[in-house]
Parts: sequence; C-alpha cells; structure tokens
Amino acid sequence: MGATDRERLLSGAHHDPHALLGAHPVSGGVVFRVLRPYAEAVTVSLADGVREELADEGDGLFSRVLPLDSVPEYTLLVRYEGNETQVQDPYRFLPSLGEFDLHLFGEGRHEQLWTALGAEPMVHQGVTGTRFTVWAPNARGVRVAGSFNFWDGTALPMRSLGSSGVWELFVPGIGEGERYKFEITRSDGSRTMRADPMARWAETPPATASVVHVSRHEWRDEEWMTGRGRRPVHESPFSVYEVHLASWRPGLTYRQLADQLTTYVSDLGFTHVELMPVAEHPFGGSWGYQITGFYAPTARLGTPDDFKYLVDALHRAGIGVIMDWVPAHFPRDDWALAEFDGRPLYEHEDPLRAAHPDWGTLEFDYGRREVRNFLVANAVYWCEEFHIDGLRVDAVASMLYLDYSREDGQWSPNEHGGRDNPDAVAFLQEMNATVCRRCPGVLTIAEESTAWEGVTRATSDGGLGFGLKWNMGWMHDSLVYVAKDPVHRKYHHNEMTFSMVYAYSENYVLPISHDEVVHGKGSLVSKMPGDWWQQRATLRSYLGFMWAHPGKQLLFMGQEFAQGAEWSEAHGPDWWLLDPSYGAAADHQGVRDLVRDLNTVYRATPALWERDTDPAGFAWIAGDAAEDNVFAFLRHDADGAPLLAVSNFSPVVRHAYRIGVPDDVPAWHEILNTDAQRYGGSDVTNPDPVKPDAQGWHGQPASIRLTLPPLATVWLRPA
Repeated sequence: MGATDRERLLSGAHHDPHALLGAHPVSGGVVFRVLRPYAEAVTVSLADGVREELADEGDGLFSRVLPLDSVPEYTLLVRYEGNETQVQDPYRFLPSLGEFDLHLFGEGRHEQLWTALGAEPMVHQGVTGTRFTVWAPNARGVRVAGSFNFWDGTALPMRSLGSSGVWELFVPGIGEGERYKFEITRSDGSRTMRADPMARWAETPPATASVVHVSRHEWRDEEWMTGRGRRPVHESPFSVYEVHLASWRPGLTYRQLADQLTTYVSDLGFTHVELMPVAEHPFGGSWGYQITGFYAPTARLGTPDDFKYLVDALHRAGIGVIMDWVPAHFPRDDWALAEFDGRPLYEHEDPLRAAHPDWGTLEFDYGRREVRNFLVANAVYWCEEFHIDGLRVDAVASMLYLDYSREDGQWSPNEHGGRDNPDAVAFLQEMNATVCRRCPGVLTIAEESTAWEGVTRATSDGGLGFGLKWNMGWMHDSLVYVAKDPVHRKYHHNEMTFSMVYAYSENYVLPISHDEVVHGKGSLVSKMPGDWWQQRATLRSYLGFMWAHPGKQLLFMGQEFAQGAEWSEAHGPDWWLLDPSYGAAADHQGVRDLVRDLNTVYRATPALWERDTDPAGFAWIAGDAAEDNVFAFLRHDADGAPLLAVSNFSPVVRHAYRIGVPDDVPAWHEILNTDAQRYGGSDVTNPDPVKPDAQGWHGQPASIRLTLPPLATVWLRPA
C-alpha cells in the first residue's frame, strides 16, 4: 500500500477502502489486508481449514500475500487482549445497493428512499448484517462508528458509490438495536460525527445516536385501510382532536396511549386525531416542530413499533390519524442536518435563502433533487410504513414566499422578479401528487395563512394539490368577535360573517389549535368576556356556531372541557378540573358533554358535512342582525334536507324571536341547545316542535318564533 493511500485510509479520507482492504489478486497470489486498530493479531481462516496469521504493519493494519490462484471464501480471527473472535470481513462484499436505486435517487425520484439509504438489516451474499448508506457528496471520507466498535470508526471506512454522493458499507454481524453515527471527514480534513438523516429509530433525547431498527409489528387495521377514502373527505364527517402526545397525559407510552387516548377520543365522538409532530426532536419545548430525525418516531414514548401499535389501535376504533409534518425547516444542531458533510447540503447555499429569521432554523433547499426526494419520500414513508391517514403540513406560507418574515435587503427575488419561491411550489405539488398516487385515501392539509390562490386546487390545474387548508382567517376573525364584550359585538358583526365571502375559495378546516392557547394568549374559555358563567356560555355558543359553520372542525386538547389555563407542554391539560371532588367539576364536565353531543349530532346529520365545499349547502337566514348579536343560517345535505342553526351572542333571552324559514317544512324540532342545563346552561329551550306561519321574514316565505337562550346556539331540523 502506498504512503498516500495509507494516510488517507487511516485518516478517514479515502473514497474506496474496498480497493485497499479485503482480499485481492496480486502477483504471486492473493493479498489479504485488514484494518483492525487495537488488535493483537489477525488470522485468515480459509474454508479448507487453513489458517494464516497476517503480518502486523502498524497502525492497526495487517496483511499477507498467500499463494492462492483466486480469492477464496474466508473469515477473520481477530485477537484482542488474548481473546480471539471469528468475524466476517466487511471488505470482501460487493456493494449492497443497486444501480437502479442510485439512479432513482440521482433523479430525485426514489419514492421509497428509506429502503435504500440509512441502516438496513439484511442478508447479503449469504451473510447477516446491516447495510449502512448515507448521502454526503462533499465528504472526503465517511466511516461508521457505533456501540459495536466503541464509537471509533477507524476500522469501518465506507466506499463512495461514484457521482451519486452516496457512501456504502455492509457490516456483518450488526443487527437490531445497535447505536451508530457517521463520522464524516470534511473537505478541509476536519471531522464531524452525525446522526443518520434516514434513521428509523433514534436514542431517547438528550442522547443523539441513531439506532438500527427492524419492524415486527403485524397490522390488524385491514378493515380501516380498505375503507379509507371510499368517500371523499369533503363529503364526509371530519372533526379532529389535536393532541400533543407527550403531554396529553404525561408519562404514558405509545402503548398506554393506545388504550387511554383511543377510549377517550371514541367516547367524545371525534372522527380523527391530529398528532403534533412525532418525528424525533432534541428539544421538547419545540413541541416537535424542530426535527432532527425525520424518519424516526420520537423514542420518548417507545419504539417505532409501539407507535404503529397506537395507530393500529386508533384505526380499529374507527379513528383516523393525522400527523403534523414539518418540511419547512430544521434546527442547527451540529450532529444533525446542518452543513451535514461540511457544506450546505440540505439547506440552501445562499444564506439569505437558508436561515429562517423567526425560528433560528435552516430552510430546506427545495431546488435540489436529492433534498426534494428526501422530503417527498418522507411523506410517503409515514403513510406507507405507519398507516398515517393525513399529513398536516406546517408553516406552508414560510415556504411559499421568499420574503417571509424578511425585511428589504434580507431576501432576493426569484428569476421573474417575484416574491414566490418556485422551488417550494414545485416541491409541494410533487409531494401532494406523489402521496395522492401512492397512498389512496390519504389527506394532505395545509397550514397556510395567506391568500395564496389554489392551495386546495388539483396540481393538474396548477394548484398546490392539498386536500384541505386551515382557515386562519375564520379563526382570527371569530375569536376577535367572541372576545368582545356583548355590548360592543354589534360593531364587529362582520367578523363572524366575512368568512362566508370566501368560504368556497378553498376546502377549509376551522382550527382552534394549540397556537391559540399558548404564549400568553390564554385558554379558549379565558378569551371570553364576563363572569365564569358567561365565559362558559359564550364558549359553548361559539363551539355550536363552529360545528355548524361550513368547513371541518379541529379542537385542541383541554379546550373540550374549558381548561382555564393556557397549555404547557410541561404538564398538559388540567385533568383535575374534571375530578368530582373539585367544586366546579360539573362546569367543566358540562362543556365536555356538549362537545360529545356536538360530535354525535354532527356525524348523524349529513347537512353539516356533506356539502361543505358546495355553496348550495349553505344559506344565510339572518346575517345582518348586528343589533341583536344574532346569526342564523341553513345547511343542506345532498338531498336538500335542512338544518337550521341560530346563535345568540347577547346575554339576554330573546323571546318569540322571528326567524325566516322555507315553507316546505311543517315543523322544526330543536335537536341541540348549548344552554341546556346538562351543559351548565340556564336551560332556556324550545322543548316542543315549532310550526311556521305564513309570514315571510328574512327573505324566506315563512317564519317561526323561537326563544333564543342567552349566549347560546340552537340547532333545529324538520320534526
């Protein structure tokens, strides 16, 4: 071995260690060369029983030329401190990654990238071990270090697979549960230890190593998966309970949550849960939105198979699972993605395009094929491997606009002189199209806070291709309204009606999410004015209005029982408020009972969801009763069957309040009243069927007289 090759090999900067190590034909026979630091001796053991000890060349290198006609089958006997171990030589194996995988990755089209990169336990050339592969095109060399070699990668340099930028090494005898990292030699000769970007499992934070994983979960959700997507989500009931798993009931594992969370959500009647990010993240205070392990469910709550067990249990209970997905940015931790191989790789090379001004993080380079492949495959991965039913994509606006949260001079226009990011647009379109094609029935949801046109329009028509979009405008406007004292609400009446001006411009979700109950914003009930009774009453009325409004519903945990304090990931919801020994427990239980009944009636009433995206499914009855703080509207199902929703956001009872109605309904029956006594209300109800009279009102040919409870919403349908 030449001095240059020797120096490069020992320093971890050689691109082809397999050309130096292992067994190779030479003049006079076959040379065997082994790199085993700290070994006392290395012996080659041939299949015919012949054993030859190799000469010690120093620095952990051992070699000898044996008079053989061809390279034989062999193993190594390595002696450390008098103990001899028989092992396979990693450098006698052909590459374990195929040319087609490399071609697809180079084109940015490997839709199951996790099967090609990362740590893959396998049988290769008849030997059991693990294939390690990593993309590091700027590296001078890469080595594998882990619990199996005392975190010294000297003996396990990887080979470069050409222009792909991928490095590969099959390590015999390594299997499930082993911890590892990649030791990367940068272009300047310095080294960095990095977690595997494609790791399917990671150590529990604050530890940062990747873990070799083999899934053994056997799915039992065939009925759910077969029926998923049979009916378009826009024409189906869809009410979502948003959950931060680690704090919902702190200390529970994925498997314990499979029992307790499933039971709780089933009882309340939500159709789906939305999980705040479950991918591995180092800082719990980020709530999972600063991810370092995009392919690894957080180990805080268990193994990847434990997470599959949770999804399986929810599915078998008839509950869909949506997961928050964060392709907008990643943290700067020096053991993760940032300048992964010594140069910007996953992030953009232009500092103005890479650094996110709000979160201290880095933004992905969506124009690079391999980076786009990493993210698109990640979306597919969660859907295919974990049976996730929906991806709520976080911070879409920050991806779409080059000037997002940036001042003049802090951003550069695109090639057309505009502020939109065409690379991000192309990425989102590709992600949505790929998920739609590969994973029928899976829904993608955009958290997009601007008026970007076509978020939920099909990619074939030039849209981004999302299935649903969070209606941030409705959320903001409606919360502004209900936070006002009733005497002032008439001046803000349009805050509650404006949403219907654009309600059918996209397919919407109405979100009351975690973002609205943190960072000093207070809980949902605490936003309401007045005394404790008025706050709860307004909350109940608001929820009734929300569940009846066109669009799907999302409610963050704790708000279903009127938690008084804002959410903290440190302790989660205040479950003690529901303890019967607490004096005001009935107040909180009443709100939870209402949420249960809202979901029950909602799911049984197609008028509330079947035509959410069809303007013919909605009609204002009283949209201008600002002086009375009253809103009334009709919802219709596909057959035209109506539901009448009336909200009174004033603290007075309105007797014999006239509401216009169609003349083809002989009588109306109250099916839900948020002022009912069992919810903690004053029990002002309309117990008997209400018959219309021929007096036209509100532009309708007939009308009814209702008793409107204070700060309440009532639903009526044909008796």
